Amino acid sequence: MRLHQDNAVKDGHNLNSKKINKLLCVTHIKVTIKKILIPIRSYQFSTKIEVKMEALFKPIKINNLVVPNRIAMAPMTRSMSPNGIPTDQNLEYYKRRAAAEVGMIITEGVEVSHPASSGYPNVPNLRQDSHEGWKKLISAVQEEGSTIFCQLWHVGGIRKPGQPPNPEVPGYTPSGLVRKDKKVAYEMTDNDVEDLIQNYVKDIETIKMLGFDGVELHGAHGYMIDQFFWRDTNVRKDEYGKEEDLRTKFVCEIVSRARKLVGNDFPIMLRFSQWKQQDYEARLAPSPTDLETFLGPISDSGVDVFHASTRRYWEPEFEGSDLNLAGWTKKITNKPTITVGSVGLDSDFIGLYVGNDKANTSSIKTLVEMFERGDFDMVAVGRALLSDPEWVLKVKEGREEEIVGFTKEYVEKYF
Repeated sequence: MRLHQDNAVKDGHNLNSKKINKLLCVTHIKVTIKKILIPIRSYQFSTKIEVKMEALFKPIKINNLVVPNRIAMAPMTRSMSPNGIPTDQNLEYYKRRAAAEVGMIITEGVEVSHPASSGYPNVPNLRQDSHEGWKKLISAVQEEGSTIFCQLWHVGGIRKPGQPPNPEVPGYTPSGLVRKDKKVAYEMTDNDVEDLIQNYVKDIETIKMLGFDGVELHGAHGYMIDQFFWRDTNVRKDEYGKEEDLRTKFVCEIVSRARKLVGNDFPIMLRFSQWKQQDYEARLAPSPTDLETFLGPISDSGVDVFHASTRRYWEPEFEGSDLNLAGWTKKITNKPTITVGSVGLDSDFIGLYVGNDKANTSSIKTLVEMFERGDFDMVAVGRALLSDPEWVLKVKEGREEEIVGFTKEYVEKYF
């Protein structure tokens, strides 16, 4: 399994890219962004209050979709779909977690129907021969009372030469860059950009047709959509590289065009991050004002939910406030947000690649306190759900001591 973050650099130390590639790679309301006041107070978590886990088990309505609780399974690429076709093994993997009361399954990244989309072997796709497998898998998850979103993923310039199914196709990026001053990919023309937007829109239509409850656009971690967002990889001089809207037009075109075809009731979610696999210190928005500028046009284009990806959910995003990235996103857009990042564990995923083959279970008391004060609306759980498919049930029933801790073996095969 891959965690969607490769070629990582942390504290000046290069991580082996081949290893990092195997890391664990949610009523539509039109919202107009208004200027916000930056809070100057710092929230303090009480050590005396009784944390009530039931707060996480209340349903939430996204457009007309009712999600039974506030816990999602984070998207984690497993590379276990030969030829891109979902298998019975894939079905059982998701069904097991749905049966244990995960409220929303977000699939592993599913390739956009574009020749340069794929970056890794055996990643599922949306080609015609995969449709039957997807329909079976979707039905199995929904029959357990869960909901399922398809994460739509284009790797952009992360693609390496020789990758099937089109080994002759290079990696594509907005400006040929994979990071600042590193131009090793194909630079997209105006026609390429337009074609790719159309591919995304057609795939979103397909995702709805197959029966998914919603779609998540993977706009994080230095992949294609994020390569449009990031100033280090997007130096275009056209409308898709405008600094004024922080290079958001590409995703806004996808969302606004898709919205016209799938209607207002079909949930569209965007996953985004400050950090990139190419640079963990990268910042799309260095300040709350910049984050407002970034999120405004995306929110207005028709995104219903924002999935704010961080490595550690408990870390504040900006000085002067304890709000994390999901908290700031909710404050700015007034739309539902999902937080994520080492939930239920005591260390982030990088530990796997610097000699720590396991992560211990950790209390989610702080998480629940943040949720109860209204910082965010849902919580995505990643590695903790790999090692223990019943993580949600055990939390709900107060059986935290029975939770299975995470070790590297859970990355390497299904459980």
